Amino acid sequence: RVSILITDTGCGMSEDILSKIFHPFFTTKDVGKGTGLGLAISSQIVAELKGTIKASSLGPGMGSTFIVSLPRYHL
Repeated sequence: RVSILITDTGCGMSEDILSKIFHPFFTTKDVGKGTGLGLAISSQIVAELKGTIKASSLGPGMGSTFIVSLPRYHL
């Protein structure tokens, strides 16, 4: 497998938010500022490639980490 780790120092997420972020139409943005489809679509694409995407955060104000893991393909 090949894994990509993406970490930021942004606003972070609570456990409640983390449990919903890959659900279609879930967003924490104000009305009209987002559709809540970005992570849902990303998760679907990764799953179709037989991979996984996981998110973690130590909590609000602590940033977030995403790990995308995909199978290695040999050409």
